[in-house]
Amino acid sequence: MDDHTAPTSTVTGPGVDDAPGTPATMNPRDRLAVTLLLVSTFVVILNETIMGVALPRLMDDLSITASTAQWLTTAFLLTMAVVIPVTGFFLQRTTTRGAFLTAMGLFSVGTLVCALSPGFEMLLAGRVVQATGTAVMLPLLMTTVMTVTPPASRGRTMGNISIVISVAPALGPTISGLILSVLDWRWMFGLVLPVALGALVLGALRLPDVTEARRARVDIVSVLLSAVAFGGLVLGMSRIGEAVNGGVQPVTLGALVAGAVGLALFVARQIRLQRTDDALLDLRTFRSRTFAVGVALMAVMMMALFGVIIMLPIYAQDVLGVDTLRTGLMLLPGGLLMGLLAPAVGRAYDRVGPRPLLVPGTVLVSTATWAMALLLGAGSSSWLLVGAHLTMSAGLALVFTPLFTSALGSVDPERYSHGSAVIGTVQQVAGAAGTAVFVTVLSATAARLAADGATEVTATAGGVHAAFLVGAVLTLPAIAAAFAVGAAPAGSAAAAHH
Repeated sequence: MDDHTAPTSTVTGPGVDDAPGTPATMNPRDRLAVTLLLVSTFVVILNETIMGVALPRLMDDLSITASTAQWLTTAFLLTMAVVIPVTGFFLQRTTTRGAFLTAMGLFSVGTLVCALSPGFEMLLAGRVVQATGTAVMLPLLMTTVMTVTPPASRGRTMGNISIVISVAPALGPTISGLILSVLDWRWMFGLVLPVALGALVLGALRLPDVTEARRARVDIVSVLLSAVAFGGLVLGMSRIGEAVNGGVQPVTLGALVAGAVGLALFVARQIRLQRTDDALLDLRTFRSRTFAVGVALMAVMMMALFGVIIMLPIYAQDVLGVDTLRTGLMLLPGGLLMGLLAPAVGRAYDRVGPRPLLVPGTVLVSTATWAMALLLGAGSSSWLLVGAHLTMSAGLALVFTPLFTSALGSVDPERYSHGSAVIGTVQQVAGAAGTAVFVTVLSATAARLAADGATEVTATAGGVHAAFLVGAVLTLPAIAAAFAVGAAPAGSAAAAHH
């Protein structure tokens, strides 16, 4: 079942048949759909990382504690983790246009609520509504691209998706830092709102339906188990770093146990329901070895990415004494490099397939993480941080496009929506796990060093070193996994006989 690329009944219009003689490019209607989805997804993902730099300002303006303010990010991730597993079912039940209008409508309403918020509670509610719309957009984009893009040019199009996934989060802290240096925090949402509304109106007027809705039965028990499983895991992992000094709190332990039990029950139920095609998240995607290995490799890369994203600002601000705006600007070149490389990596994928890109990519990520672990200290130059982050960004650029394309291209086309939902869910859970691992190691090591008499800066530097060391060890199995991803590019003669 590896590398199937046959057409499916959900597809309408020309330019999507994988049979011989298919054009190598999308038709204008499909290109318009993908472009609009790319721009809209960029806007909603940009919003995902915009809060981090703003938390100190919000704590002052709203008179809330750090742990309360952190819920603005935690609630967003929780909502994403709960909603994304349901998108596989949702995208089958509705058309491209219907799913887009739902997602961007929710995101726009949430953004308006945040912009008008007088206090914390309304701001938190707005973030949850925003996250609900965001959770639908990325699986919708990936499913649409896999449906309408001819196999010979999928790498190029997936390269554009990699720009959205990598550059948007990198730009978030920089943009919020710029806005906060001259305007009130509500403008972080006020400036995004016209762009979101513009995309919504354009989608209502111009977005074509490139897929048709199919009848599908929703299993309420699966929805509830999914919420407990992924919500519990993300909640528990997001709180575990805070628990180092005072021991693991009962609510944290309870969330992790509930998440683990819920996940086991959810998987068992999906395996039973997929026999009658009623699964909320069809796990038969994992029958493809390329998909299974690709998802595992993606989990490790996401853990490394999110862990580094959370560590580098802490290192820059608490150890090097850099302000928030300069911190955002220091991380900007890495995000821009990923964006610049993504189209070239996509074109290379169409020519050579995943393995020649994944192997050097994972080596670069591992090398950069080891460099951060061994070279960054209390007296290091900020340029060393920028160089290490650029190296890691180059490696991730070589990894993400081949992983997305080869993993989704290896499953049956009627399961693209489920494959996209699996990838989105893994991204959220792995991101939370990476953050939890890095923050826990940082907190535990810094607390131990401080107890031994180290200064705050020295203790934090030691904690950052230990966290990067754990992250560096995590990247080593990824290099071996890169060799196991199928060598033939989707749509090639080799793939056709794979």
